[in-house]
Amino acid sequence: MIGAGTFSRILDWAGRTTSVLFAAGAGAIVLEAAEGTGTNADRGILTSHLHSDGDKHDLLYVDGGPSSTQTTGYLRMEGREVFRHAVNNLADVVHEALDATGLHAEDIDWLVPHQANKRIIDGTGRKLKLDPEKVVITVDKHGNTSAASVPLALDEAVRDGRIKPGQILLLEAMGGGFTWGSALVRW
Repeated sequence: MIGAGTFSRILDWAGRTTSVLFAAGAGAIVLEAAEGTGTNADRGILTSHLHSDGDKHDLLYVDGGPSSTQTTGYLRMEGREVFRHAVNNLADVVHEALDATGLHAEDIDWLVPHQANKRIIDGTGRKLKLDPEKVVITVDKHGNTSAASVPLALDEAVRDGRIKPGQILLLEAMGGGFTWGSALVRW
């Protein structure tokens, strides 16, 4: 599974609403099929949940495209509204994953969130009553690399030894158009 983005190509460098927040990056996770028992003891993806709300497309979008404007356009964002929806939707989709498996927030060893910004990450963690020490944060090193942010954060936490085989990880992310999702994984 590959997540990549070159937001540096679509940022309006004259404005500060997006140019100071977004970065370019790429990350990948190699998955393979394996026989399991169908329980929470299995390794791999235990459950995943994806959502979208096209009615909110104007909160985070690109205002161009070769077929509509003959340009790549610029990334546009309504920051306050994106923040509000991000914290609520991400907390909800995490609860959805927990409910689907019968697990609880205290069963999560690591929350590996979309690295949009620290305030969203902290807000989601607070809503879930998670210990801040269980949250992987790399936005200070990479910026918001969009689709690459979860794979990059996961890579860093595996490489530095925080994430170990057998641990429960909650991955969550949100994106433009207005989309959000989660995956509960036993590493």
